[in-house]
Amino acid sequence: MQTSETRRRYRTIFVSDIHLGTRGCRADFLLDFLRRTDCERLFLVGDVVDGWRLRKSWYWTAAFDEVLREVLEMARRGVEVTYIPGNHDEMFREWLGLEIAGVRLAREAVHTAADGRRYLVIHGDEFDGVIRYARVLALLGDRAYDWALTLNRLFNAARRRLGYPYWSLSQWLKRQVKEAVKAIDRFEVALAHEAKRRGLDGVICGHIHHAEMRLVQGVAYMNDGDWVESCTALVEHADGRFELVDWAEENRLSFWPEPERRTPAALARTP
Repeated sequence: MQTSETRRRYRTIFVSDIHLGTRGCRADFLLDFLRRTDCERLFLVGDVVDGWRLRKSWYWTAAFDEVLREVLEMARRGVEVTYIPGNHDEMFREWLGLEIAGVRLAREAVHTAADGRRYLVIHGDEFDGVIRYARVLALLGDRAYDWALTLNRLFNAARRRLGYPYWSLSQWLKRQVKEAVKAIDRFEVALAHEAKRRGLDGVICGHIHHAEMRLVQGVAYMNDGDWVESCTALVEHADGRFELVDWAEENRLSFWPEPERRTPAALARTP
């Protein structure tokens, strides 16, 4: 257990696109991040659980349970936890406005930073229509994207055996696709425009698995990335400064052993 002196302290943490229920989810990296950081506020910016994938085939591990327990423990300790469901966990949108075990569910939020600036916090799938369904996952297609993630796992398994840390091959492949790069730019412009229309200073989102911080027409666009490919989080410091944290890169993390799979029956028996 990390002591308070060795834990990183932030005012606010934003994470999204965890995709619990998929083989590509790096729950081990996320657990390491959550257990070595402290914050006053935690925003879960969508696609925490991948309901789409779980409906097709069941895949659940003990590490996924641990992620959920850690979030609930943070809420119990007094961290203000806000959950903004995305398109892959849209089933939780039926509970918007409720607070469950200290976790508040909302369609979107406006976050006021320590310096007084205000940011729209939204998953981002609402803008798929604006960019004509050109988000990266749609461009590559479900099968091609799954293939890229499988290749990513095999590639990093080989790197781990050779003593090398995690490196996202799937992210690199995505950056080589010209149309994917164009789609990302259209997505960023669309969300920044929406924040500007509302009179806000910026937007914080997820959805496209592409961590970024940049100014778009004078508006701050910040995407916290994901925990499938890049293992990144957006954090706010005590003075209102924002920073993207690449946890795998900073800590030279490697793939850990394949976690124990859990069946629905086993989950039902969990106290």
